[in-house]
Amino acid sequence: MSVTETTTGPAAKDRYTISEVAALTGLTAHTLRWYERIGLMPHVDRSHTGQRRFTRRDLDWLAFVGKLRLTGMPVADMVRYAELVRAGEHTHAERQALLESTRRDVLNRIAELQDTLAVLDFKITHYGKLSGGTPT
Repeated sequence: MSVTETTTGPAAKDRYTISEVAALTGLTAHTLRWYERIGLMPHVDRSHTGQRRFTRRDLDWLAFVGKLRLTGMPVADMVRYAELVRAGEHTHAERQALLESTRRDVLNRIAELQDTLAVLDFKITHYGKLSGGTPT
């Protein structure tokens, strides 16, 4: 189940503790605090006792950051993107450029992986023929 599904269903809440967010996202509390400290997370509200209170919007942001991490985007670029979001709508073009650059990197990595997969398939077929098995 994705964070979005978890936070939009009947059991959805308005505020989440850091431990709840850690359980929902798979991130550690330490990582969540670090994200906040380096500016990757927007300001997280606090309760009257100082406890962090994450919103559904925070969870959606963390899901997006998780996707950016999967792209291999450097943390500095993710922080830059977060800064641009906070700066406002006039940064749309710069955000788009950053995401387009990341997309090109992902497409290049996909091409490299496809080439690697072709080599593996060739070798597997080769060894299958040598061992008398049925090629896959």
